[in-house]
Amino acid sequence: MPDSEQKDQSDFLSEKIKVKPVNKKKLLRKTIITAAMAVIFGLIACFTFLILEPVFNNWLYPEEEPPLVVFPEDQEEMSPEEMLAENIPTESPSPEPEQEGVVLEDEQIQEILAEVTLDLENYVELYSALSAYVNRMNRYMVTVTAVTSNVDWFQNVQESRSLSSGVIIYNTGKELLILADFSFLISAEQLLLTFYNGTIVEAQLKQMDRETGLAVLSVDLMDMPEEFIEDEFPVVPFGSSNGMNLVGTPVVALGSPMGISNSMGYGMITSSSGTLCMTDRNYRQLQTDICGSRDASGMLFNLKGQMLGVIMKSPTDSDMANVIAAYSISDLQNMVQKMSNASPVAYMGITGGDVPREAHQQFGVPYGAYVEKVAMDSPAMRAGIQRGDVITGMNDTAISSYRLYSNALLEMVPDDAVEVVVMRQVQQGEYSEMSFHIELGEGN
Repeated sequence: MPDSEQKDQSDFLSEKIKVKPVNKKKLLRKTIITAAMAVIFGLIACFTFLILEPVFNNWLYPEEEPPLVVFPEDQEEMSPEEMLAENIPTESPSPEPEQEGVVLEDEQIQEILAEVTLDLENYVELYSALSAYVNRMNRYMVTVTAVTSNVDWFQNVQESRSLSSGVIIYNTGKELLILADFSFLISAEQLLLTFYNGTIVEAQLKQMDRETGLAVLSVDLMDMPEEFIEDEFPVVPFGSSNGMNLVGTPVVALGSPMGISNSMGYGMITSSSGTLCMTDRNYRQLQTDICGSRDASGMLFNLKGQMLGVIMKSPTDSDMANVIAAYSISDLQNMVQKMSNASPVAYMGITGGDVPREAHQQFGVPYGAYVEKVAMDSPAMRAGIQRGDVITGMNDTAISSYRLYSNALLEMVPDDAVEVVVMRQVQQGEYSEMSFHIELGEGN
């Protein structure tokens, strides 16, 4: 009986567990939803990271602004009269005993000169010294190669290369700046620089001045070979081309003065009075007696290791088309500094010059920037500036010459509003002051 009761109790307590069937459709739907949510979450996370990463990166590792490129101001050379005036004492010195001067007769001078003999060795020494000087100056020079790809009739890609000359003008610590003639290289797809030691690196165009055809190129120092970075980069010093006694100065033309890369020429400056009138600025022209190529490019150096000018293309209508001429570096310096900082250039649109002293004295023309031509549809024309006006002020800056006008304009940026004061002739010998509000445009 107990066994029977125990068996009944065990039968009563026994339980059979039935496995619930799997709903495959519902499981697949949940899996797809989970995967989709994971993908959406990942995309949102990636997008958020891309947006916020530069913000956090700049916050944690702020990027330093590139240093401002500033060239030393050009110091005009003093004339002999000014030097003499500075040396005149304010008080009369105590009289000194007169010394009898030695006066040489012409015959004595000829006898002294006759004792000085120059032979072939002296000639060789002279040119050896010039050759050594050229080798030293070539460390500043850079050959610029413009690479352009063309497709012929048979769809074959052909690569063409054009050469120009440049010079190292600045080292910011992050990049190297090169001033070059860019008129041959405007359509370049790639710019390669070859330095004096054969190093070749790719350069980027920083800014170009279409009036002169010059440009500033930049090379990241991180792209330079390590052995080249260890060397101190030779940065060319600017000389003064504003001196009164430039005519007769011995000069050396380097770069491609003969139309061939790494060519050179010796000579002297024969004229410095020519002026190249361009929109909003003028440049003095340094003429030499060096015979070169119509397609010349390069730099003009004195024998003190200083650059005096940038070789310009010879005008085709000149009777001296094969004679090397250069832009005065003193006149170019402010524009080169502007291009080196990749700063936009303000544009007003006038061509002119200085008022001669004779015109001021005889006809009463006020000193200032004389307007000879106003560019069509320029900010100056839209404001009402006319040919014959004399600009005497810009904002709070007095303008007494065209050079001051150009320098004041280079201090401004496009879209600046400027108050321009002009003197306009109302009748013979009489001028009336007028003021114009001009919104500047962008040049280059």
